[in-house]
Amino acid sequence: MAKFIWHVGNCSLFQQLSAAQLMHLEQKSRSRTFRKGAAVYLPSDQAHSVFLLAEGRIRLCSITPDGKQAIMGFVEPGEVFGELALFQATNHEERAEAATDSTVVLLPGELLQQCMENSPQLAIGVTKLIGLRRARIERRLRSLLFRSNRDRLVQLLLELAEQYGQKHALGIFIGISLTQQDLASIIGATRESVTMILGDLKSEGLIQVARQKIIIRDIGRLAAVVQTQPPSVGDVSRADQNANQFRTGIHLREIH
Repeated sequence: MAKFIWHVGNCSLFQQLSAAQLMHLEQKSRSRTFRKGAAVYLPSDQAHSVFLLAEGRIRLCSITPDGKQAIMGFVEPGEVFGELALFQATNHEERAEAATDSTVVLLPGELLQQCMENSPQLAIGVTKLIGLRRARIERRLRSLLFRSNRDRLVQLLLELAEQYGQKHALGIFIGISLTQQDLASIIGATRESVTMILGDLKSEGLIQVARQKIIIRDIGRLAAVVQTQPPSVGDVSRADQNANQFRTGIHLREIH
């Protein structure tokens, strides 16, 4: 049980709750482990619980009218998803699946509603979360409607750099493994198109690619492609860099 409290208490969304509230929330919650590729929930499932990712990574997907899967985004440890259960009894609108082996804490929606009523800070935090995700989806929709495949992919790489980027000797390392099909599913393009665009960007000296890993060699020039400012990317120490390379299986000699 203490492990549940640690996961919930270390989620920034719940740090305003009292120890008693956290304890009560933990007592009513349960944990499940999902193997890579397993569905956490489907669009046909009723939204009763809010989910907190304890370990792993979750992929949020939508099925297009022609049967293709579009990736809406990823959930990282410490983040909540499925927050629709807080506002109405309805079915989920997307599919959530484990992108890697993942552990998820299921938090009762009704109990979280009560916590929001007693904690204005929690209610504001949930509102901000929904607003940020809505803005991200709207930005991606505008990109799908008005940008070329190349511009959409460049914009995605910049977003990934902002969220997962780490500085090291060769540029900005994007610390998330994504296949070319994953990239294509996010920007609404074919895998073949993504392969060709990545090759062009590599030839132009903007990126390097190795084993589902991407390094942005010149983030200023890459941002100029879509006429935007380069994102802010945090520094990472040499020790952290070596640890990251060990975890992700990428080494400098693999970058050509």
